[in-house]
This record gives sequence, structure tokens and C-alpha cells, in this order.
Amino acid sequence: MTAATTTGKLVYKVYRTLTYGLSPLLHLHLRWRKLRGLEHPMRWPERLGLPSLPRPSGPLVWFHAVSLGEGMAAIPVIKHCKQCRPDVNILMTTTTLSAFEVIKSRLPAEVIYQFAPVDIPAAIDAFLGYWKPSAIVLMESELWPNLIMGASKNGTALALLNARLSMKSFKRWSRPLLFPLISLLLSKFSLIVPLSSIQGIHFQLLQAPPFVINFSGDLKYAVDECELSMEEVGSMEELKVQLAHKRIWMAASIHRGEEEIILGVHKALVRHHPDIITIIVPRHPHHGQKIARALQKEGQQVALRSQCEKLIPGTSVYVVDTLGELRYMYKLTPIAVIGGSFLPGFAGHNISEAAAAGCAVLTGPHIGHFSHMVLEMQHLNPFSVLQVSGKLELEDVLSKLFSDAKILESRQKAAKEAFCALSSSILANVWNLLNFHVFGKVSKLENK
Repeated sequence: MTAATTTGKLVYKVYRTLTYGLSPLLHLHLRWRKLRGLEHPMRWPERLGLPSLPRPSGPLVWFHAVSLGEGMAAIPVIKHCKQCRPDVNILMTTTTLSAFEVIKSRLPAEVIYQFAPVDIPAAIDAFLGYWKPSAIVLMESELWPNLIMGASKNGTALALLNARLSMKSFKRWSRPLLFPLISLLLSKFSLIVPLSSIQGIHFQLLQAPPFVINFSGDLKYAVDECELSMEEVGSMEELKVQLAHKRIWMAASIHRGEEEIILGVHKALVRHHPDIITIIVPRHPHHGQKIARALQKEGQQVALRSQCEKLIPGTSVYVVDTLGELRYMYKLTPIAVIGGSFLPGFAGHNISEAAAAGCAVLTGPHIGHFSHMVLEMQHLNPFSVLQVSGKLELEDVLSKLFSDAKILESRQKAAKEAFCALSSSILANVWNLLNFHVFGKVSKLENK
């Protein structure tokens, strides 16, 4: 045993002791979140490792994603796994209530869905003891010490898909105190699939074993086509009719503060294009309701998606204050501006769904770990994604797109083609890696 491993185990013992001591406070914190509507009112005990569903017999693979974006990226992989290995049970967990509300209807019926346990010893031990997963597939940056060490102790295969660390997290893990711990945690993985080559270098610098690092492409390109209900299809078709013969653009995944930029651009565009409709899709639904109230106080006509309000004459802003409809909304607009990118401190959002729908894709200057996605698409076709510096440039670009149909069409075509090129073989690549590094171990466990 190396000195680094010994130090890592010592740091982990300190972490486990601290989380054990803080467990009563975390219990209270979960109850407080439940009262605020941030945890499921009935199923919040699942966060303490208490199951609400029976465990089926046979091998079980646990997929975990923290929130909606990571969860949606996991769904195509889960479906592919079920097709290739129908004998294996799949358990999926997420952390946030918003993810639960959307993903529960997108998963295959046979997939078990629970809330993820918090990383305290009692919750993790109870969860692993009940579900007994043969393998665990974590999404992006879910590196929780009690979970990883508990799984390793049980001989459970671990995989990390779309693996990434923000620069802040990378610097934190690189500090002398935490470096031995992250090195120990990464040594427990059978497979790490980094989001990009830069992320791969980061994991290597943190001493992830080189032989477990493999590349497949960003799973966010594997856009999953979910079937709509008859009611949802009817609602989308009705909105499509209302939007007919209008100039449309959409600002998606808008964060608090960005609405001022978007609405400023909207007001400027309306002066030259009176028939314009601006669709605003906030990151959080309650933010959409605040935007609508503020516009109404100014005397503007605005329609709210959650209230099924129609686009009557004089309405130029449509606020989508619902969850799970973004990818379908992209199909109704020729132009998509991706938020979470216009103010310092933000890190952008997924642009692939807009590109898949054939939108002209625009984004702001602050795109964080999504910069690799922008660069990949621009490398294939410089017209595929346009990154603007702020409000004035966004206003100028949108005016040109509305005034020149050929430029708009060329940007739409470029985004679609770049997306298709990048998404063509990702699922197959990921499955081959999972099958070799993870599901192969599941089969060996079955045969013992």
C-alpha cells in the first residue's frame, strides 16, 4: 500500500466520521426542504436510503444522475441497456424534485425509479444493503465518498459517464488535503468516460488509472425521442397553429437576471418587426411566473404556458413556465438562444437539443464546460453555433436573421448537420464500453 493510498484512506475515515456526526442535522435539513416543497412530500424518506418499492430478483444495475439534464442524458443509455440486456434490472435515481417530475414518465415502465440517498453512512449503507446493485453507473461529477467506498467494499463495479469536473472542483480536489482522497476514489472505478479530452487530462492529473479512461463522445448528443401523449400532441399542434405566420425566436434555459437582456432585445426587435413572438423558457417555472407578472405590470400582453393562455392579438411574449417540454418547443422555433450564458458566473446549457431540432443556435459568452460542445460543432461547421458577446450583438444578429431568410436557413442546416455528425455513434460507443468494463463483470457475478 502506497503512502498516498494510506493518506487517502485516512482522509476518508475523517470524512465518514464527519458525515456520521452530521447525520441528525441532515435529517432536519431534508425535513426543512420538504416543507419548502423542495423534496417529495411522500417519498422524501428515500433520500435516507429507505426504499418505497420492492427489489426484483436477479442482477441490478443502478444509474444515478443528480438533476434533470444529467438524467435526460442517461435515459438513452438505459433504454439501450434494456434492449441489449433485458435480463438485467435497472434502477435509476436522481436528487432533485424537478428531475423526478419530468423523468418518471420518460423511463421504460420496467425501470425502477427512486430518489438518491444523501451521502451519509446510514443512508448509503441502507440503500446498498437493500438494492444490492451489481454495478453502479454515475453521471458527470457524482463523486460521493461514502457511496464509492461502500460500493467498492461490496465488490460493485463502478462507471462514470460524461465525466467532468468544473475548474473550481478540479482545483479543490488538487489541494494537498483532498488529492489523496480523490485519487483513492477514482482508483475504485472500472470505467471513466470523460466529457472531453481536457476533462480526460484532468482525471489523469488526479491519478485516475489510465486504463479505465476511455472516450465515446458527449452523451448529451444522444437526444432521446420521447413519445408525447395525445393531450400533449394536441397542445403542441394548437400552439404551432397560433405561431403560424409569425417571426419567432426562443430564449431557452434563462436564469434570473438574464430576462432583462432577453426582454431588452425583444423590445428593440418589436419596433422593426411588429409580428414578432419571443418565447421565454426559464430554467425554473416559478421564475417564468415572475417574468409574466412584471410584464403585465408594464401593461404588456403576455401568455403563460402553464395556464394554457392563447396568443391573442397584441401578445408578443410567450412564457413557458412548465417542465419537460423544452425539446418539443425547439421544434416550433427557427432560432434558439441558449441561456445560462449571458452573465458572469454562469456555465451555459446543452445546445444539442436545439441543434437536433434544426434551430439556428446562439449562445452568450459564458458557457463553462459546454465550451467543448460549442467548439466541436463549430469545428465541423463554423455556422453551426454563434456565440455573441452580449445584448447589443444578440439584437444585431437576430435582426439580420429575421431580415435574411438565406442566412437563417444556412445556420439552421449547419446546426442540424453538425449535430448529426457528432451524435451518430455515441450510444453504440458507450454501450461497447459499458458492456466490456461493467456488464461483463455483472455476467461474471451471475455465473459464480
